[in-house]
Amino acid sequence: MSALYGSDAYAPREIADRIETVGVAKARMPLLRMAVLGVLAGGFIGLGALGNVLVLSDASLPFATARLLGGLVFSIGLVLVIVAGAELFTGNNLLAMAWADGKVSTRELLRNWTVVCAANFVGAAGLALLVFLSGHALLNDGRIAATYVAIATAKCELDAMTAFFRGVLCNVLVCLAVWMAMAGRSVVDKVVVIVFPVTLFVAAGFEHSIANMYLLPLAMLLPGGEAVTLAGFAGNLLPVIAGNLIGGSVLVALVYFLAYRAGEGGGKAA
Repeated sequence: MSALYGSDAYAPREIADRIETVGVAKARMPLLRMAVLGVLAGGFIGLGALGNVLVLSDASLPFATARLLGGLVFSIGLVLVIVAGAELFTGNNLLAMAWADGKVSTRELLRNWTVVCAANFVGAAGLALLVFLSGHALLNDGRIAATYVAIATAKCELDAMTAFFRGVLCNVLVCLAVWMAMAGRSVVDKVVVIVFPVTLFVAAGFEHSIANMYLLPLAMLLPGGEAVTLAGFAGNLLPVIAGNLIGGSVLVALVYFLAYRAGEGGGKAA
């Protein structure tokens, strides 16, 4: 089918098949492997967020330039997840396709999302502690630390509705990046298709739950971060996780399920 599209990339229907096959394997992954790869993914996304903050701390950059460059650097997080191999909660929302087709049970789906989300938090918060201890935030005359605090404070001040819809929009773009990466046959293919949607969601200021698991804990540790409280953290994270779930599982996975899998007959999950 790919030849019909004039390239060696997998065609959209083939992507749907691959997403479903990978989803089944992810849902049935051994617990220890799932947790370890989840920790790695949290750290990888945190590294992307670190690069984004580094760019934003340069006040000499025009607004749009800083946002776009920051988003471009942030893309390294998802590139690491896809190419190096890790389990990311937001990307794993695509498991909803295999679930809708009866290949994955509700229990398997929720097991994956719960374990991976918790492991992502451990990896992201663990990286935040390492970055704090390294003194990285003191660079640029402390402007990096001030940028972390400003970003985290703004996130904690978001009302739940705004945080939710920013989470929805974020994970539509993240899951489209993962979806398109499945079309690629080489590392270069995957990197190219990941960069553009990820850059866009970061530049637009949408909310990624795993990135926030790095940004907010680090801000809490820094001077001036007293305004970033546990209540504020929870008030941001809960609606953002809900928004990410809807954006990835409903607006991407289930929409493509309807387009390519519905009515073709699925297998019942074990």
